[in-house]
Amino acid sequence: MHAAALHFATVLAAEKSRVAFFIAGGLLAAWAVIVSLGLGLRRPSFPGNLGGERAVITISLVLVLGATSTAVITSSSPPKASAASSTQTSATPAAPSTPAAPTAKTSLSLAASANAIAYNTKQLSSKAGTVTITFNNPSPLEHNVTIAQGSTVLGATPTFSSATKTLTLNLKPGTYTFYCSVPGHRAAGMEGTLTVS
Repeated sequence: MHAAALHFATVLAAEKSRVAFFIAGGLLAAWAVIVSLGLGLRRPSFPGNLGGERAVITISLVLVLGATSTAVITSSSPPKASAASSTQTSATPAAPSTPAAPTAKTSLSLAASANAIAYNTKQLSSKAGTVTITFNNPSPLEHNVTIAQGSTVLGATPTFSSATKTLTLNLKPGTYTFYCSVPGHRAAGMEGTLTVS
């Protein structure tokens, strides 16, 4: 329960764009409780007359439309990894008699905190070539590892909890960002730098 409350509080604080949805949804929920428990059960003749019925229906409709429209406006989809970027391809030799240069293979480990929205490190480093990241998430909160260079997402693990998953990419020398794409987690500090040399 504490973990769920921590998760909700972090998401609410980090995702300011969703505040309108939270307010509209809260108003709709409060209205439903007031109409059903506060008025409907205590007053057998509620809403009393045709004008009262129309007022209740109009208010309910406005609140439902408000919650639905803010949900659509503030929704976002998780980044999709390109199938080509996570597929390993072998280099074509320059000439049939010239062997291909060996590709470096690096294995990295990354873990999520069991009781906070954080990774166990902010820095990873690797040689260029095939990079495999083994991500352990012991937390009941869902996390993932997404690798990006600039605004281009190169790959990501599935979003999961209480398990271990791997991500393998072929990376050139450069600076990459790794982060959790679950809404609010990156803003809460769940990101770091992957340096490939």
